[in-house]
Amino acid sequence: MTYLWTSEDLVAAMDGRPTGPLPEGVTGISIDSRTLQPGEAFFAIKGETMDGHDFATAAMKAGASVLVIAEGRLPAVGRLSVPKIVVPDVLVALEKLGTAARARSRAKVVAVTGSVGKTTTKEALRHVLSSVGTVHASDKSFNNHWGVPLTLARLPADCDYAVFEIGMNHSGEIRPLTAMVKPHVAIITLIAAAHLGHFKNLEEIAQAKAEIFEGLEEGGTALLNRDDSHFKLLTKLSRHALASKVESFGENEGATYRLLDAKLDSNGSSIRAKVGDQEISARIGVPGRHIIQNCLAVLGVAHLVGADVEKAARALATLQAANGRGRRHMLQHPDGPFLLIDESYNANPASMRVALELLDAAPIGDDGRRIAVLGDMLELGAHAPKLHAALADILSGMKIDLVLLAGPEMKALRDKIGESLATEYRANVDELKSVLLNEIGPGDAVMIKSSNGIGFSKLVDLLLREYSAQPSGQKRA
Repeated sequence: MTYLWTSEDLVAAMDGRPTGPLPEGVTGISIDSRTLQPGEAFFAIKGETMDGHDFATAAMKAGASVLVIAEGRLPAVGRLSVPKIVVPDVLVALEKLGTAARARSRAKVVAVTGSVGKTTTKEALRHVLSSVGTVHASDKSFNNHWGVPLTLARLPADCDYAVFEIGMNHSGEIRPLTAMVKPHVAIITLIAAAHLGHFKNLEEIAQAKAEIFEGLEEGGTALLNRDDSHFKLLTKLSRHALASKVESFGENEGATYRLLDAKLDSNGSSIRAKVGDQEISARIGVPGRHIIQNCLAVLGVAHLVGADVEKAARALATLQAANGRGRRHMLQHPDGPFLLIDESYNANPASMRVALELLDAAPIGDDGRRIAVLGDMLELGAHAPKLHAALADILSGMKIDLVLLAGPEMKALRDKIGESLATEYRANVDELKSVLLNEIGPGDAVMIKSSNGIGFSKLVDLLLREYSAQPSGQKRA
């Protein structure tokens, strides 16, 4: 059997104390007893609301081969008949294991941060680099103080590429994570007003994001968005962090990885780009101008890590949007099909504009309407009323027929829209459900967008339950 970690290496990496006869090795690392697979090690991490030690029995029943537990909780879980590794602090032990995984890895390592587009770019990198080698990448949005070390700890010793998403809500959060990841290439996708409630201005957000360059491997490269208004500041910060090279992507003539031409349609786009000394033509399987920008960064990474750029470019044609981040569903209303665009995972002013642009460009049937279903953008602090109201200016220039709103912050947008656009407002997502079901008709295009904490994924789940997917081969109205 092939093990992710031998027990000997596991104990050594964490400076742990084994109790009971350990297995030869473990096949994986888990912090969730619900998804744990037989043969994995279970790390009983204590979080803000839950303590993994309370789920040790469930982990044992699920087939955990080893429990990693805190010394202080040994009396409570020591009776369980499964081998254990005892440590002072389980999260610190996971961090040590992640550091050991990075030290033994031969992979080219890429780290991605930014106000928008982190997960989309990470998933595009996973997809494209998989066409030229073996890839390990962050699961879902595992980009915080436990998600990054967990992803590192799961890093196989022999993969070719590793891709990490690194997020933050406050200054100083990226620094320790990038120090563990030690990327060869570090990307900042874009600086925008996300988490603005925790910062004075966008410049402070740029400074916090630029912490990612502090962990660069010797000879590492900072890859920046040349079209971002904060490009000069980020360049200065990356050089201050001793990045050996600073490269860029975008439409700007000075970009290293430059877009030469783009033709967008409702199903994707076709582009020409300059990548190193090559001119590359590619089809991108996900629609949206912002996706093109992310894919320029992906092609740049392929070039920087020495991958086959032409093969990587061909892989873009089969790229798909992730759930909650632009995934499209053709659903069957009793009177005909309609399009659902799922943007429910998160929202800030920049990503809200992009999602509305996608809806504006979406095809509709003869009697169909474009319906925007919008919820609060969180963590904007005192800027929230102004930034929510500002969405009215974006909507006014678009072919959107109906706006459905929910959440306390969206009152500002409702008031700004006034009578200029058909609008329905409800206090929360549950009250909006019946309104949404009553409004949808055949030929419509419906886009659902909010910050994750507002729970608009419930609306997506509702539509997927109520309306079956359109039968294969049936064309849209």
